[in-house]
Amino acid sequence: MSTIKHANRKDVYTRVTDKIIADLEEGVRPWMKPWNAEHAAGRITRPLRHNGQPYNGINVLMLWSAAVDRGFAAPTWMTYRQAAELGAHVRKGEKGEPVVYANTLTRTETDEATGEEIDQTIPYMKGYTVFNVEQIDGLPAHYTQLAEPVLDPVARIEHAETFFAATKAEIRHGGNSAFFCLSTDHIQ
Repeated sequence: MSTIKHANRKDVYTRVTDKIIADLEEGVRPWMKPWNAEHAAGRITRPLRHNGQPYNGINVLMLWSAAVDRGFAAPTWMTYRQAAELGAHVRKGEKGEPVVYANTLTRTETDEATGEEIDQTIPYMKGYTVFNVEQIDGLPAHYTQLAEPVLDPVARIEHAETFFAATKAEIRHGGNSAFFCLSTDHIQ
């Protein structure tokens, strides 16, 4: 492996590690999802690639952390090239976030002593930069469309109380289990 490739790979590891350490020193637990689903139409989501597929592994933590740090509500991220393929462009001066792609490749080599072919599995990792859709102009509307506003907890409880009152169901409290009793037509 060349020195340049080795240094680049180490740089990916270092960048990820440094980001996690910085978050921990600030009291942020980067493995905790920021519970805001702004662009996700009300569902809680992992960071998404441009094609809607969720990121995996350390990328989830890195992109959640970046979204919180930089105030992004949209869960979707893409490379400069992916934005260009959609006819969009990253705004001048925007800074991207590192993500990593890890995989293995298999190389077949011949053992010089025995002449036997041996498959070697070689792990590799490469880093690349992605931008949140809020940093990109000219994207189709579905990438940046805001979800319905989420009700605050008090309004949600009032809304639920109104709903349950309208059902005219008899709701009893107490006991150590939750159930519907058919014979007396009540919920407990």
